[in-house]
Amino acid sequence: MGKRWRYKLLTCFAVAGLITFVAVLVFNRTPLPKKTPTPKELYDVISPSTYRFILNQPELCEKKSPFLVLMIPVTLKDTEARTAIRRTWGQDGLSPRVTVLHLFVIGQPAQSDPVLQEHLERESKEFGDIIQMDFVDSYHNLTIKTMMIMNWIATYCQGAWYAMKIDADIFLNVRYLVDYLLDQGESSRKDYICGSVISDAVPHRDTFNKWYISEDLYPDTWYPPYVSGAAYVFSTDLARKISWASRFVRPIPLEDVYVGLCLHILGVKPMYATTFLGLGNLFEVRRLKYERCTFAKRIIVNGFNPQNLVRIWHDFKKSYFTC
Repeated sequence: MGKRWRYKLLTCFAVAGLITFVAVLVFNRTPLPKKTPTPKELYDVISPSTYRFILNQPELCEKKSPFLVLMIPVTLKDTEARTAIRRTWGQDGLSPRVTVLHLFVIGQPAQSDPVLQEHLERESKEFGDIIQMDFVDSYHNLTIKTMMIMNWIATYCQGAWYAMKIDADIFLNVRYLVDYLLDQGESSRKDYICGSVISDAVPHRDTFNKWYISEDLYPDTWYPPYVSGAAYVFSTDLARKISWASRFVRPIPLEDVYVGLCLHILGVKPMYATTFLGLGNLFEVRRLKYERCTFAKRIIVNGFNPQNLVRIWHDFKKSYFTC
C-alpha cells in the first residue's frame, strides 16, 4: 500500500505541475496588437523612399562577407568621434575568427556646412565607412536614422549574420561580443535581438522631461519591452522585419522605444545579456570607472568621449592576456 500511495501522490503532483505549466503559458501569452496601417503622411516620415543617399557603400558587405556589421549613428561634425572609433574598437582584425565591419550613419545638419561636408566626402573616399542620407540630423529624428539603418542592412547587407546599432560614446569589447554571439548558436540567427532590456517603462507626460511623449502621440500607459538605444545587437533578418512592422507603428521620437513597438508587432521579445549567474549586465549602460578586467567581461560600457576612449584602449588591449 505504501508504494501504491507514493505512486498516486507523485502522479497527482505531476498532473498538477502540468496543469500549472499550461495555465502559465495561456495566461501569460501577450496578444499581438492589431495591425492597422499608419496613415501615409505619418509613415512617409520614416519611409526609406522619402530620403536619398548622399554617400553610400552599397557593395561593402558583398565584398567583405561580414559576420557582424557595426552601425554607428553620428553627425557631420563628429569628426573626432569617428577618428577615435577607427583607432579603437572600429579597427580591422580585432576578432581573428570572423570579419567585423563598421559604418558611420549620418544625416544632414539643419543648416548646411560646405566645409564639413567636403571634409566628410574626403573621409568617405579614404576610409569607405560612411553612409549619409538627406534627412535632418537631430535628436528628435533619431527614429528616422534608426529606420534608415534597418533599411540599409535589409537592402545591402542581409548576408551578414548580425548587425549592431551602437552609439559613438560607447566602449565596445569586440572580441567578447563575437565570442558571445558564436556561443549562442543557431537559435540566435533568427528573430534575435539582445541588449540591456527595459521592461517596465511608462511614457513620461511631463513636458519638461527629455523623453516627454504626449497622450495624443502615444495614448497607451506602458511601453512594451525594448532594448536601450545605447547599443543592441540583432540577427540581420530582423532588419527587414522591423522595416515592415514600421508600417503599422506611428512614429515617435524615442528610437529605442519605437524599435520595441515594432518588435511587439512582430511578437519578438528582446533578450537580456548577463554575466555568469546573471550577476551583471553585459550591456552596461551605466557609466563605470575604467578597470581593465571589469571591462574585459562586458560587451559594452557607456559614456566615453573620444579622448578617454583612445586613452583606455591602449591599456585595455592587453586585458585578454592578463585577466
